[in-house]
Amino acid sequence: MWILSKQWSQAHSELETLILERTAELQRLSQRLLKVQDEERRKIARDLHDSTGQTLAALRISISSLEANFREDPATLALVADVAQLVDQAIEEIRTMSYLLHPPLLDEVGFACAAEWYIDGFAKRSGINIKADIANSCGRLPKKVEIALFRVLQESLTNVHRHSGASEANIRFQHEAEAVTLEIRDFGKGIPEERLRLLHGLSAETGVGLAGMHERLHELNGRLEIESDGCGTSMRATVPLH
Repeated sequence: MWILSKQWSQAHSELETLILERTAELQRLSQRLLKVQDEERRKIARDLHDSTGQTLAALRISISSLEANFREDPATLALVADVAQLVDQAIEEIRTMSYLLHPPLLDEVGFACAAEWYIDGFAKRSGINIKADIANSCGRLPKKVEIALFRVLQESLTNVHRHSGASEANIRFQHEAEAVTLEIRDFGKGIPEERLRLLHGLSAETGVGLAGMHERLHELNGRLEIESDGCGTSMRATVPLH
């Protein structure tokens, strides 16, 4: 009996060790996939801007030449003007798509400026009134931290637009010596209690976006806190700066 108990205990210990190893492997794989995703976003954004954007810009120049040639033909000139308007719209859409995939401001001047640019554009696109308190950073944050915070901001505001039904939201960013904190709060209908328990438990039903936020912050020893009631929802990301 003692031998069986010892064998069972050893098998249980080996199983726990195996589970921990597999969990660590899955976390490493998940983090690697997020890094690859960020690099792909950066590459696609650059290709859209440098290739497709430049092609459309060249087309716009050619259309300007056509407009000059058809000044004496009002009907044709009107048609060319319509084409020019469509090209201008396409150029603007390509630029916006490129910047949403990976805003140049994030690389050039850091999270705070990129966040303000994104919030302003999001408010215009969604119609949600957003009050933002983005503290001026005391210098640049580590690249991984800036990317993680920006993706959390994007995902959180996307969720606000899709699920909350809110017309107002507040965003606050604090950069202190020991840590940075980003909080996104909406004043919508809140998350149902059962759904909130699933989100806290990070089950398979959590969703890819939220799981990605947790994984990004986990890699940085940070944490994501979710609070919700009938008055709205708060997402708070905290990352230590050790």
